[in-house]
Amino acid sequence: MRSVARALVLVVAVVAGGVGFYVYRNPERVTLDDAARANVGGRFVRLTGGVTHYELAGPDTGRVVVLVHGRSVPYYIWDSTAAALPRAGVRVLRYDLFGRGYSDRPNVDYTPALLDRQLVELLDSLRIADRIDLIGLSMGGLVVANFANHHAGRLRTLTLMDPVAGGRGSLPLVMRVPGLREYLWQTTVVPGMADGQTSDFVHPERFPDWVARYRPQMRYRGFGRAMLSTALQRATVNLDSVYRQTGALTVPVLLLWGREDRTVPFARSADVRRDMPRAQFVPIAGAAHLPAIEQSAETHDILVRFLRAH
Repeated sequence: MRSVARALVLVVAVVAGGVGFYVYRNPERVTLDDAARANVGGRFVRLTGGVTHYELAGPDTGRVVVLVHGRSVPYYIWDSTAAALPRAGVRVLRYDLFGRGYSDRPNVDYTPALLDRQLVELLDSLRIADRIDLIGLSMGGLVVANFANHHAGRLRTLTLMDPVAGGRGSLPLVMRVPGLREYLWQTTVVPGMADGQTSDFVHPERFPDWVARYRPQMRYRGFGRAMLSTALQRATVNLDSVYRQTGALTVPVLLLWGREDRTVPFARSADVRRDMPRAQFVPIAGAAHLPAIEQSAETHDILVRFLRAH
């Protein structure tokens, strides 16, 4: 009986330790609601999947350019672009994908279809019926390519900036075990996501507030779950197939890539160029994963010239 009692004590201690470690490591502390959004800039609209945080700026008569961010950094990643394009007479719409920033974190699978529906409903809610120019960064490249494949008639042009590339994604074997993967993700991956953002730059020291700007969204419940679901869904998508379908469209495509990108290595640009042979390809020297920030003037000059050409 003593051995059974010791075993029970050990089990309780292990469980309690595991729970304590989870609580300690998990950065999510509060629920994202109207009160949390009270002093946040931008606007909000309730769509089928939940509340979406967005900003629409620039001249009312300008053509609409829609900016789609990447895997986890919300729409502030487009600050420089949202400032540059309106000066060229363009109206800019940017928004937080579900699970990020100040948009809701629905407890659903974060499929390409979910993110496609979010963009469609956002455009419809704002009564944007004219054709748009669509720009996607990193994982946003998948979002915009998928949108193009399903709604080509709504597009004037398409721009992919350092898009995710390389066939199917993959996850470590341990991340394929339900229950265990959620625990490990929330305690080992999510806590380090803010610090990990500095690898997107050639010179992260030039952007000392970048990590601090990322952290607030991590406080809201559902962030880690959304990031894990996104990773799981990414592993089911063959990007080559998606991009080949996009490459077969008649929509003009611009492909920009930072030459020193380590997040989606520059060598991957060959894969996308193969799948989209008619795309206009422009490598950006002196930039890693975020050329619109690190080489802002050059990148936005290229974008404006591309838009004016179409």
